[in-house]
Amino acid sequence: MSSEFLSDEWFAKVQELRAQAGDIEAPAALADLVINITVNTGDGEKQMALVGGMIEQGHRDGAPTTLILPADLAKRIFIEGDQSAGMQGFMSGQIRIEGDMSKLMALQTAQPTAAQKDLMKQIHAITA
Repeated sequence: MSSEFLSDEWFAKVQELRAQAGDIEAPAALADLVINITVNTGDGEKQMALVGGMIEQGHRDGAPTTLILPADLAKRIFIEGDQSAGMQGFMSGQIRIEGDMSKLMALQTAQPTAAQKDLMKQIHAITA
């Protein structure tokens, strides 16, 4: 059964999948990376964070970078893994960046591990 992207139910299922996956080692470029993400939805803003290559609900205090983008683009980038959507979104002005832009370079160069890819497939499968 799938849940609406960014709903509380969806975040709970993502957390459950992460717990079932155990300790997933992130690529070195992502291991210490924390990026806050503010997603504009039809119902207001939702906050999440990318912490060590993993999605978490809410923002993290002290994160050096915040991305602000629409929900459809966030889903394409973070759930469907469409890296070209990120570049297109940035170039078209759909993505705003606050803080240290250099932290985003790690996202472009890091290759997810096999365990991360498996987890992302599971998250994609439960996302409506």
